Amino acid sequence: MPQSSWKNVLNLTVIVAALGYFVDIFDLVLFPIVRIPSLLSLGVPAGDIDRVFALLNATQMIGMLLGGIFWGVLGDKKGRLSVLFGSITLYSLANIANAFVPNIPAFYLLRFVAGFGLAGELGVAITLVSEVLPKETRGIGTAIVASVGVTGAVVAALVGNELPWRWAFGVGGVLGLLLLLLRIKVTDSGMFERMQHTQVSQGNFFMLFQSRERFLRYMRCIFVGLPIWYVVGVLVHFSPTIAKASGVTGVIVPGTAIACCYAGLAVGDFGSGIISQWLKSRRRAIALFQGLAAVGVVAVLSLRGLSPMAYYILCVYLGIAGGYWAVFVTVASEQFGTNLRATVTTTAPNFVRGFVAILQPAFVFLSFRIGVVASAASLGIIALTLGGLSLVGMRETHGRDLDFTE
Repeated sequence: MPQSSWKNVLNLTVIVAALGYFVDIFDLVLFPIVRIPSLLSLGVPAGDIDRVFALLNATQMIGMLLGGIFWGVLGDKKGRLSVLFGSITLYSLANIANAFVPNIPAFYLLRFVAGFGLAGELGVAITLVSEVLPKETRGIGTAIVASVGVTGAVVAALVGNELPWRWAFGVGGVLGLLLLLLRIKVTDSGMFERMQHTQVSQGNFFMLFQSRERFLRYMRCIFVGLPIWYVVGVLVHFSPTIAKASGVTGVIVPGTAIACCYAGLAVGDFGSGIISQWLKSRRRAIALFQGLAAVGVVAVLSLRGLSPMAYYILCVYLGIAGGYWAVFVTVASEQFGTNLRATVTTTAPNFVRGFVAILQPAFVFLSFRIGVVASAASLGIIALTLGGLSLVGMRETHGRDLDFTE
C-alpha cells in the first residue's frame, strides 16, 4: 500500500479505536488468567474453581450481550462518540471496584457491570472506523484495530502473572481512564451527521426482526464468528483440563496458553484483513480461516503425548486460525445501513461472545458425562458447522459504499 494510504489509515480515530479494543481484550483475558488466585483468596475450594469460573465468566458475557444492545442502539441514536465515552467510563469504574471485591456475590455483580461497559468498545469503534476511512482502505483499518487490540491479551498475561490479582484489575481500570482522555479530540463520522437530517428510524433494534431477509442477514453476521469464541472460550480457556485429558507430558499454565493464542490472534487478525483486501472478498477470507480453525481443532483434540511447548505452539496456531475477528466485525458493519450499523456491529460480536455463557457451562457439564475430549469435540462440531453455514447466502461487501440507510 502506498505511503500516503498508510497515513490515511493510521489516523487518530483508528489509533483510539485500536487502544479501546486493547483495553477490551485486556479485561477479557485478565480474569481467566487470575481466576485461580482470585477465587482461592475469596474462599472457593480448589475443586470448584472451574465451575465457579465458568459461571462468573458467563455472567460477564451476559453483561456484554445486554450491553451490546444498549450501546449499539445508543450509538445509532445519539452518535458513535457517546458510546465510546460512556462505555469506557463504566468499565473503568467497575474494574477499579473489582480490585476491592470482598466476596463472590460482589464478584458476580462487578463482572456483569464490567462486561456491560466493555460491550460498546469494539462494535462502535469498528463502526466509526468503517465510516471514516475510504472503502479502499477500510479492511486495513479495521485489521489494525483488531490486531493491535488483541495484543492486550499479552499485556494481560504479563500483568496477571506478575502482579497480585487485585492490583491487576486496578491496572485495567486505570488504562480505561487514560484512554478516556485520548478520545477528547475524536469526532463523529460524516455519515452519522448527515443521517441526523433525515426522518429515517435510527437504532431501532426491532427492525432487525421485522423482515425475514434482514433477520437472516443479522443471524449470519452472528454465527459466522462463533468458531472464534469456541476456540478461545473452550479450547484455550480450558487448556489445562483438555491438555491433561490429551496426555500432554507436562503442566499447561492457563496464562501462557492464553497469551500464545492471542499472539496468534494478533497475526491472524491483521493477516485476515490483508488477505480479504488481496482476495477482494470478505467471504473467501472467512472461509479460509474457518478451514484452518477446523484443522486446529482436530489436531488439539486428537494428538496425544505432546510436550507443553508443542501444545503452546498449537495454541498459537489456533489463534492465527481464529484470527478472522477483524473481518467478521467489518462484515457486520458493511451489511447494514447507517441507521442500524452501530446496533448490528456492536450486538453481533457481543452475541458471539455471549455464547461463551452457553459453551463453557456446557463443556463442564458434558465433561462429567462423556469425557473432556468428547465434550470439546461435540461443541466444536456445532460451532464450526454453524459458522460455515452462515457464509452460505451472505452478501459480499468488499468495497461497498456504506453511505446508505435501511
